[in-house]
Amino acid sequence: MSDTKSGFFIERRGLDLRFRTVTLGAREWLAPDYVRVRLRGSDLEGFDSPGSDDHMRLFFPSGPVGSVEEMRAAPSREYTPLAWGEDWLDVEFAVHGDSGVAAPWAATAPLGSSIGVGGPRGSAVLNGSPDSWLLVGDETAIPAIRRFAALIPAGTPARIVIETVSAGREIDIEAPVDVEWLRRGDAPSGSALIAFLDDLAAEEAIGDDTFVFIAAEQSIVKPGRALLDRWGIDAANAVVKGYWKRGEAEYHAPH
Repeated sequence: MSDTKSGFFIERRGLDLRFRTVTLGAREWLAPDYVRVRLRGSDLEGFDSPGSDDHMRLFFPSGPVGSVEEMRAAPSREYTPLAWGEDWLDVEFAVHGDSGVAAPWAATAPLGSSIGVGGPRGSAVLNGSPDSWLLVGDETAIPAIRRFAALIPAGTPARIVIETVSAGREIDIEAPVDVEWLRRGDAPSGSALIAFLDDLAAEEAIGDDTFVFIAAEQSIVKPGRALLDRWGIDAANAVVKGYWKRGEAEYHAPH
């Protein structure tokens, strides 16, 4: 990569932290193990998420609650807002097995069930125009990849690479380039992405001013950062993070 000044930068913005109560309004299965839900409620007025990689915290009570304090005490997990309006919010969930609280709720909760929404408390907003793009992630990163892909101008060099379990689990993603799907099979989550990143050599850089987004299981971080080094990319203008950690249900990605 060249040493010239980049044409883009990541701006950190603080947001007013609000807690909202919403209900499950609709559910749509996009793949056998991937579901989109629509949350509804008047509390969503004013909701905003200016950064494509934003995180909000969803709170999942085991039954009806009588106060905001009870809702805030419920088990919680972090997700990326996908799309929203004055009284609705769309969120996507990768559903693997029946462990945890979030995915089973997204898969099976009756319509009308209530959960809490906290945040986002802050955003990392991409300003300017990268000359090229590399978006890499597993199923948990699909909402962020969708949002970043919507920012890529037609004709701009880009690669979008997503790992899933097997054929038949690919999801339609609007993007100006074809999405490349990697299948890990019985291997640990992230295995196919790590092999892909390790194989990307310096001469395979997409362009002279590339925005890089890499997010998957925590094991992706080391090879992701190694790629930034090989391509000479300033880590302050890239996103490389573990969205989740194998064996740690409470783990959440750094903001």
